Amino acid sequence: HETAGLSAHQLVVRRGWAFKVTLLFHQAINWSKHSLDLEVQLGSLSERFPVHFTAQCYSPLRWSARVFPDNVHSHSVSVHVCSPVLSSVASYHLLLHIQSHHNMYNYELGTFVLLCNPWFKDDPVSMPLEVQLQEYIQSDYGLVYVGTHQSVRQQPWAFGQYEPGVLEACMQLLQVSPQHQSDRQADYLRRVDPVYLCRVLCAMVNCNDDLGVLAGKWQGSYMDGVSPTEWTGSAEILHQWMASSCSPVRYGQCWVFACVLCTVLRVFGIPSRVVTVFNAAHDANANLIIEEYYSSTGEKFNLSKDSIWNFHVWVECWMRRGDLGAEFDGWQVVDPTPQEKSAGVYCCGPCPVSAVQKRCFRCPFDASFILASVDADVIRLIVRDGLVMGRSVDTEWVGQLIYTKSIGSDKPENLTHTYKARSECVEMIHVCLSGGPPHLEVSLDMEKAPSMGDSICLCVTISNHSSHPRFLTEHLNAQLKHYNSCPTRTSGGRIFCVVFSVLTLHHSIQASQYKFLLTQDDIVNVAVVIKDMRSKARVMAAQEFNICSHQISIEVEGGDCIQMKKTCMAHVSYTNHCGNVLAGAVLCVDGYGLLQNKLALLQPGESIRASVSIVASSPGTKLLQATFSHSQSPGVVSRSFHKISVHN
Repeated sequence: HETAGLSAHQLVVRRGWAFKVTLLFHQAINWSKHSLDLEVQLGSLSERFPVHFTAQCYSPLRWSARVFPDNVHSHSVSVHVCSPVLSSVASYHLLLHIQSHHNMYNYELGTFVLLCNPWFKDDPVSMPLEVQLQEYIQSDYGLVYVGTHQSVRQQPWAFGQYEPGVLEACMQLLQVSPQHQSDRQADYLRRVDPVYLCRVLCAMVNCNDDLGVLAGKWQGSYMDGVSPTEWTGSAEILHQWMASSCSPVRYGQCWVFACVLCTVLRVFGIPSRVVTVFNAAHDANANLIIEEYYSSTGEKFNLSKDSIWNFHVWVECWMRRGDLGAEFDGWQVVDPTPQEKSAGVYCCGPCPVSAVQKRCFRCPFDASFILASVDADVIRLIVRDGLVMGRSVDTEWVGQLIYTKSIGSDKPENLTHTYKARSECVEMIHVCLSGGPPHLEVSLDMEKAPSMGDSICLCVTISNHSSHPRFLTEHLNAQLKHYNSCPTRTSGGRIFCVVFSVLTLHHSIQASQYKFLLTQDDIVNVAVVIKDMRSKARVMAAQEFNICSHQISIEVEGGDCIQMKKTCMAHVSYTNHCGNVLAGAVLCVDGYGLLQNKLALLQPGESIRASVSIVASSPGTKLLQATFSHSQSPGVVSRSFHKISVHN
């Protein structure tokens, strides 16, 4: 049933497929004088069905059982039990009833867990290709793409669906959900539907309405929990949630919420993948317009309820949408990060990706919110003393890049075209909104992708489309920000005047101005405002980018293919390229299935090196991960990972 490794303590099977139960008796049985019935119980619900001793086919709509002739013996019998393809995902009790002319014998055989079956064509979550099933159900590691659309970083995540206790935690999620607590029978009956399952589980990954897994936090101190950037896998989070009697684990942000949901969905047999939207809009008033406010010197203000995150991570799950029609089958967006309520609950989706592409605003669930996330217009306003001094419209910034991990590869797959397919009509609307081409244009670009310790080199190009020269003032402003917030600190700014017809200006921000302020997850927001001194008109351009950190080196003695349960040595090192001795330097190493506990290694100096012994507890692809931080930086400075293949 493709469930090996999910549990060592109970039978785990998939709906629509038969499983075998062998009954052993202490005395000989004359089967011509006895009849067998099986009964499955789910809470107060039960279904009793006969065991046929003939070559009768399984029923696709009801529970059924049969015995093959060569499985019948005087002291034993093997019964093949098959569930309907639309069975509820749950833990079932299995009972046996034996009837003779004079007696009735009743036995409780045990419990089994029934999951969705993406290998079975009649299941709504079935996928056509084996390579897809290996990637979106069976693979227990993945990559999350973060940073900015100009400088994409990948960081690993251990989904950990085969770790002990993870299946039990996922089952517990359903049992403590508000739907189950308010009406258990109705909840059990509705668990046949992957749409229903996705909505319940999406809401349960965050704790805003229920006994959910994760509490979110995006600013302030994380001293009373774990910083979201420190998590590397789902199993540790789910274990902590179970051990605390369903108290929320602190803390998560979008990629943590999404990766935990991806783990839960894969456990239940719903194909899923983690997707990153770069420049994702949060449209609070649902008008598909995001307003950004800047000062006349290029400083960005936090004046709008709308926002744009440099990246936002959600989940796509695969299913047929019998409730909507075949045109909406396939990938569906499910977003567990608590942003806006859906039907009174903090969950989002499942919404067909095809509905977003076709701009079906009213398609359930939450199509308009998701559409704005990938395709809203950005209006940038220059304000001074409460008055708008300049205005520009950017129709391309939001949803500029949408990535997921490729099948069988660590390379990203670009999904942007699956979400965005603009028509000529839409393009015309965008041109009209922008008010036509201005007489003065400005663009802002990086001369090269900056690395930690390097100067940030910027190029401002100003184009004058009028027939006369202009007397202009340029203001350049750089601010640090987190990926999901407005800038808070100004790094630098320069002001000077030029008279020109066409001009290119170059600027640099020295490393001394930023190097101890930046973590791996910080973003630099740069804006340039050009003012025409005669007309007082202003134009602006803005860019956001992250500064690349230097990689942590990870090497395994003897190569990257190791034998299970055999001790190997791994060497981990980080070299400081900033030119300063780093106080309080910490190198953390961890890896599911390789190390029992996370190792924190403290070592001062310009570089930090360590050797750790690893022992693989199970076969497959494992990840050895390392993070580097120091006391002069508020968070993780660098993160790296290394793939290791484990064989028996």
